[in-house]
Parts: sequence; C-alpha cells; structure tokens
Amino acid sequence: MKKATFAAGCFWHVEEVFTKTPGVKSTQVGYTGGSVENPTYEQVCTDRTGHAEAIQVEYEPEEISYKELLKVFFENHNPTTPNRQGPDVGIQYRSAIFYHDSEQEELAKEVKDKLNPIAKERFGNEIVTEIKSAVPFYRAEEYHQKYFQKN
Repeated sequence: MKKATFAAGCFWHVEEVFTKTPGVKSTQVGYTGGSVENPTYEQVCTDRTGHAEAIQVEYEPEEISYKELLKVFFENHNPTTPNRQGPDVGIQYRSAIFYHDSEQEELAKEVKDKLNPIAKERFGNEIVTEIKSAVPFYRAEEYHQKYFQKN
C-alpha cells in the first residue's frame, strides 16, 4: 500500500471521487499544509491556519498508479483558480499535491507541466496547483468523513 495526499477544494467532493476510484483502498479527509497543530474545521475556515482541506488516499500501486491518481485529481477540479473552487473561496480550498517521495514529486511536476497547455486552453489560465512535500496531516472531525455517504 502507498499513500497520496491531495487538496482540490471542498474535501467532501474530493473524497467521494477517490472513494469510487478502483485501486483506492481507503480515504480520509483532513487538513494539511498549515502552521497550527491539530486544527479544527472552524479554525481552518478562518483562513489563518494556512491549512488546505485535503484527502489522504491509501492505494494499491499494483491496481492503480500514482500517475492515474494524478489524472483523477486534475480531472475533478479547476487547478487554475488560486484559493478557490466554484463558490468556495479561501486558502483552504487551494489546489495542492503533497508528495510522499521523490517519485511522486517528479510525476506530479511532469503531469502538471504536460497539462498546463490544456488548462490554458480550457480555463484561460495556467495551473496554480502547489506541489509540496507532505507535512503532518490532521484527520478532520468524524462528521466530515465519508460525508456524502452519511448524508
């Protein structure tokens, strides 16, 4: 099993997409990329912690590659809008890839570069997705986990 971490707007939608992706074995939503330890949803929503709403995925690389996960990530949000996805605005809604090893870093940069001309044509802007080393991931409150399945 391997781990991947992505931020692509509201984590409810992102989790739903990855939960239905063959080869993904588990998902959890949470917060990463900020400066506060163990932040709450209310703190993250203030835009002062620096965290992104994110999803952490455990996947079986023999069933789905990291490159295929990147494809799912880029196809399911607008990676050209800084700190925004649809009506959701704030740093917590930014587009980001938090890589766990050098192979993930290289693939993320390669895919972003390859998709940038397509994004310019489709959205009229360049991809602003951050590519950063994974930092502590804080699991979100239980009511956020598998939100669409519960509601």
